[in-house]
Amino acid sequence: MAKNYLCLLSLLFLIHLTAQEQTKSFVVKYIDEPIQIDGALDEPIWEMADSAHDFQQYFPTDSILATQKTDIKMLYDGKVLYLGLRMETKGKDYVIPSLERDFRAGGNDNISLLFDTFNDGTNAFLFGINPYGVRREALITGGGSGLGGFTTSWDVKWRGESKIYDDHYTAEMAIPLTSFKFREGETKWRFNSYRFDMQANERSTWIRIPQNQLIFNLAFMGDMVFEKPLGKSRTPFTLIPYVNGFSGKDFDADERTNTVKVGGDAKMAIGNSMNLDITINPDFSQVEVDNFITNLTRFEVRLPERRQFFIDNNDLFGNFGGSRDANPFFSRRIGIAEDTAGNTIENRIIAGMRLSGKINNDLRLGFLNIQTEEDAVNEIASNNNMMFSLQQKVFSRSNIGLFFINRQTFNSPDFVDESEEYNRVVGIDYNLASKDNTWIGRFYGHKSFQPNDNEGNFSLGAFTAYNSRKYGAFLDFVFIDEEFNSDLGFVPRKDIFKAAGSVSRLFWPKDKKINNHGFELFSVYTWRPGLDLQNTDQRINFEWGAEFNNLSEIRARISYQYIFLTDEFEPTDKDDAVPLPANQGYYFTSFGGEFRSDRRKVFSYSIEPEFGGFFNGNRYSLQLGANLRLQPKFNLGLQTQYDHLELPDPHSDADIWLISPRIDITFNKSIFWSTLIQYSNQRDNVGINSRLQWRFAPLSDLFIVYNDNYFVNTFMPRNRSINLKLTYWLNI
Repeated sequence: MAKNYLCLLSLLFLIHLTAQEQTKSFVVKYIDEPIQIDGALDEPIWEMADSAHDFQQYFPTDSILATQKTDIKMLYDGKVLYLGLRMETKGKDYVIPSLERDFRAGGNDNISLLFDTFNDGTNAFLFGINPYGVRREALITGGGSGLGGFTTSWDVKWRGESKIYDDHYTAEMAIPLTSFKFREGETKWRFNSYRFDMQANERSTWIRIPQNQLIFNLAFMGDMVFEKPLGKSRTPFTLIPYVNGFSGKDFDADERTNTVKVGGDAKMAIGNSMNLDITINPDFSQVEVDNFITNLTRFEVRLPERRQFFIDNNDLFGNFGGSRDANPFFSRRIGIAEDTAGNTIENRIIAGMRLSGKINNDLRLGFLNIQTEEDAVNEIASNNNMMFSLQQKVFSRSNIGLFFINRQTFNSPDFVDESEEYNRVVGIDYNLASKDNTWIGRFYGHKSFQPNDNEGNFSLGAFTAYNSRKYGAFLDFVFIDEEFNSDLGFVPRKDIFKAAGSVSRLFWPKDKKINNHGFELFSVYTWRPGLDLQNTDQRINFEWGAEFNNLSEIRARISYQYIFLTDEFEPTDKDDAVPLPANQGYYFTSFGGEFRSDRRKVFSYSIEPEFGGFFNGNRYSLQLGANLRLQPKFNLGLQTQYDHLELPDPHSDADIWLISPRIDITFNKSIFWSTLIQYSNQRDNVGINSRLQWRFAPLSDLFIVYNDNYFVNTFMPRNRSINLKLTYWLNI
């Protein structure tokens, strides 16, 4: 009988703990006086503040309280949200790779705070700080269920400072309420925080998150309750003018260019919930260059958007359809075009505007309109690029989205064919996210319209995934009509029906060295409807991977693949090489592995070998990565990939190299210098990009950007340029 009572009491205690976790909250008290932001929590007013404490361990386990305590206090005065943070540590041996803003959290000491201001579990604002007072901010979209929904390119004005003590560090933050979007009269926001502690080798969160979910997942949050309802936010108006002096030379054409450009952006908050962004003659010369990629596939590679103008609420524009197969809007299409020789060149943006945000608590709106310039020499028309979207929240965390995209030629010049005068796409998406994020999914139907081509032209997809602590699985189905076309989208293949699936099993051993390990079986099949549903592609992967408690990782995989070439394909990219013939199928098997060392160390590295069949030949590949950190001012990275292709006669063998050293120097929290060198014999290019940035005022910068490109074989110069750009963030 005593045992039964004991079991009953234990069950009631667990239920009580679960209920507490679900309703965990604290009060944000109202104050009349501002707080001096110096990093020290020595103002008496902090003693009256309620706090978020009792952080739960996320790593190496997710079932106990954190060993190092964290305490977060909040106050507000109607205009500014003040935060006081205290993080206990084992000492002062922090890992701080850089003093530059917008650092990545993994592998270093820091704390991040997430604010779901509309309580919808879908979107959130993130602010973070490390022991040296370096700040970062980000936008979380899609419920935080994937890395693609974590955007660090977003910038906003706020203050933060830290102080280091023997066994802890403290931080103070002052975030203007105008930096958030929220509903007038709101009394609570959903909130969570996560912390990385490298000395204790611990990650922790205020609200417990199971390790099979991402640490910034918005399904797991508590409440911050405001003592007084939030009022109407002051409508800020921000001007960000720039002036850019450019000097460059194209050695191929023997042409010099010397220009001075002037333009800028304007930002306006409409009410508490909408953003209006306007740009005139934008210049993106200071944006970090794309990394070169060795591409041995037949298809285009998707690269991330880095331009600030396209970032805010970007999920309202870029998250429709499937990112891998049929994304109807891909903002990187705007501002680039192909010349008459098929080369990708810049197509100047004249002006543009974006309106995005919440109409009410459940309905969001996005509208974008951008005009590009005509380039008659390269037969590029002026185009108006427009997108309109609506997203309605349904159930606890799901939503339904509608969109309309229109790319319209302006003035219809003679060199534009009638069939290319416009392209329009309409569609509907349903995004599923269960309350605890165990189930996620996406179901969509899109249709395109071109001149004299309005029948069919569909893109359809259905994706659903299950993710629990031990088991995972997904199914993905995609159909893209041969005539479906989205000029502003990312659609690497058309005329396909694809079916993909995966099952995985994860183990959590009670071992002091291995945190988890598991297996995954993945397969994907592609058929071509236009070829009587012929199977043209199939891949079956089996992979085992393990994550160790010292933060190192190891993986091994075997891949069986079949490809039927409907067109000729030449993978070596040599001018005189004989392509693999069309209308022929190839079966091949390859083996690969990966090891990543502990990123906390001063020197860390990764190695990824692969070998096996490649069409009718063989491929041997080796990727190496290395990073040397002389914190906090110097960071040296090196990425290398070598591919050796052996193909039978008359096809060509090839040795393909990609070598990318990078040097980052942060002189202090205002001056940063980064240099990236990229050597690719596949692209026949050696590129040098060196950028010096001086942040002389909040979000106001002086950039000096040097670009130099050479041919690989002759090492003769291709083009060279230098930019001097000044931007200033002015709040009116």
